Amino acid sequence: MKESRMMRANSCNLMGLKPAMADLPYPPIQVKEKNVSYANLLSVDYCGAVSELSAITQYINNENRISGDNCSLAGTILGIAMAEMMHLQKLGELICLLGGKVDYTARFQNGRQKMWTPEYLDIPANIQKMIAADIDAEQGAVSQYKMHIRMINDDDVNAVLARIIKDEEYHIMLLRSLQCRA
Repeated sequence: MKESRMMRANSCNLMGLKPAMADLPYPPIQVKEKNVSYANLLSVDYCGAVSELSAITQYINNENRISGDNCSLAGTILGIAMAEMMHLQKLGELICLLGGKVDYTARFQNGRQKMWTPEYLDIPANIQKMIAADIDAEQGAVSQYKMHIRMINDDDVNAVLARIIKDEEYHIMLLRSLQCRA
């Protein structure tokens, strides 16, 4: 019996792709002292509705859906997802250093806890709406990080968050340029 294989007609070769990040170093991943309250704030950035985990999942889904039609756009989206993965990793390190748990549960100040869910994602079918949803998510992340910087009194943690904001602002710029080309 002959084996049948299926392949996308316009498969993108994205090997060698680098994360889409601001060309700036990251500060050391360190904290002044353990602070579970700060760790809990960061857990929302890690896996809440507006979070790195949500961004990664949304971007990977978008890249998969468009890669057969537009390799350039798919490559940019995947590069952004890779940067978000680095943010997730850095937040996870900070949460652990602060004495928190990394278990895909966002821990809110009011004591409420919520495990990450794909219900957080915005997955429109149209590429223009997809990019608009990505821009909205990045803007939400920037606002949330700025709010958390105001709530956290640890210069080491805040330096990392400020550096992540630079990447998120870079992503907004990239996504706006994609809106013109899509």
